[in-house]
Amino acid sequence: QMDLCIEAFGTSKQKRALNSRRMNAVGNDILNTAVTKAAANIIDAKGVTALIQDVAQDDVQNISVFLPPCNEDADKPENVYKFEDILSPAEYEALRVPAAVFVNITPEEITKKTEDKSHCSFVLEELKFLPDDEKRRDHKARCLWFLDTLIKFSYLKVIKKKHPMGPECPHIISRKLMKNFTSLTYNNGSVQNLVSASMKAKITAYVIALALHINNFQTNLTILQNDMKLQESRMMDIAKAMRLKVSKAKALLGLENDQNHKLGTLSLPLPVQKASGNQQKRRKMN
Repeated sequence: QMDLCIEAFGTSKQKRALNSRRMNAVGNDILNTAVTKAAANIIDAKGVTALIQDVAQDDVQNISVFLPPCNEDADKPENVYKFEDILSPAEYEALRVPAAVFVNITPEEITKKTEDKSHCSFVLEELKFLPDDEKRRDHKARCLWFLDTLIKFSYLKVIKKKHPMGPECPHIISRKLMKNFTSLTYNNGSVQNLVSASMKAKITAYVIALALHINNFQTNLTILQNDMKLQESRMMDIAKAMRLKVSKAKALLGLENDQNHKLGTLSLPLPVQKASGNQQKRRKMN
């Protein structure tokens, strides 16, 4: 109605402003339609699976971009990857309710969960060694619940649900997963969240960092690798990018194929970061 009044009774300046605004609106509509149509055409031509593979190819040339914030001047291992950078105080508090199932878990329930494979191997193993002290037990339970959720989240590809981890996952944790561990993609004219290869690398780095806090800064990388369904070379690349010292350890009973297990240790001083293979090749070419 205001636009009609300006059209009929407005000054020349007001009419020019109205025309300009209308032209901009038309331009924006045309651009949005063109972008949506182009995205739809690409998806129709290649398919979602091929696009996911393309995103995987656009993987982490530099894994360090996806690591938790690293404090190279830390005086203690626990300050290299600070716990607050993995879980904020508000997020940590939100885990109290869902983690209660771990706090009160019995040996019989652990056995049943192991048979059902309802949680990842790392978590099932750590649940056998929950501290007796109430405060420490609650802390470890919260960490294990979030770690288990992170690993399960990494199995997803295109996320269509608003709360993909179910109603028991606190809203603040769902929001954290969607915001920090997914990439945006177009599908049928709408935006969707995708757990790309680079996002899986980021999840792996945060899982390792949390496991280090749980295990006094030494953790079994092979168990985490199996849980994350990664190749060993990929896991080692991420662990080394996180400045861990990697050593061999004998396989634990109950794990498949009697693998030679790898331990990752975070200790000071941090190892010097080596240049990547691509950088070395470029130097030789120059």
